[in-house]
Amino acid sequence: MENKLRTLYTLQLIDNNLDEIEDMKGDLPGEVRKLEENIAALQEQLSLLEETMRGAFSLRNNADSEIISLREKIEKYKSQQFQVRNNKEYDALTREMDQAAETIARLEKEMSALENKATIARTDIETGKKELEESQAQLEEKKAELAEVSKNTEEEELKFKHEREKVVVRIAKADLALYERIRKAKNGRAVVPIKRGSCGGCYTAVPPQKVHELKQNKRLYTCERCGRILVSTEIAETSTALV
Repeated sequence: MENKLRTLYTLQLIDNNLDEIEDMKGDLPGEVRKLEENIAALQEQLSLLEETMRGAFSLRNNADSEIISLREKIEKYKSQQFQVRNNKEYDALTREMDQAAETIARLEKEMSALENKATIARTDIETGKKELEESQAQLEEKKAELAEVSKNTEEEELKFKHEREKVVVRIAKADLALYERIRKAKNGRAVVPIKRGSCGGCYTAVPPQKVHELKQNKRLYTCERCGRILVSTEIAETSTALV
């Protein structure tokens, strides 16, 4: 048990160092991530708009071709009306011409709506492309700033990450899951030492009997108030020397 507690506290110390390095980068990692998400969303939106525009223009062209065909038929029917042998044939051609004219009128309205839809999409595409270019420029700028900051801490960060990997493999999955859960809930601090008889995380007094048992390093205790894992002063002092 003592080895488990010592390993968990060592992991906490390593994570503290990694958190400090991350803090030195300020808001840059978050800003880069946000810009990347924004760019991905813009690219998807542009793709949909281009699909909408192409579809509307395609349907408009189809309608235009159909109108041309119908107008040719009307001219053909007009010529045939001079060649009919009776009123019945004349009326049949007239109905065909009227029907074709109605279809043309409907298609012209549809063409106007499709033209409008495609134009709006094209305008939105132009606006979106400008926004995308601006976001990409901002991303490159933020990435350069982050790279500059990371360059100063890269060696140290790699060292702690390597140390973390070596420590993590020595911890049981259930204990690691408990550690990560508490760390996430408690602002990065999952394991804390007892300080003057109190929890080193929330500073709530720990009963003297529990403090006595903690010194023996034979059980895993958590703070009754904040839920953090508690370790003895002896473990805290000896583990500090390892990191």
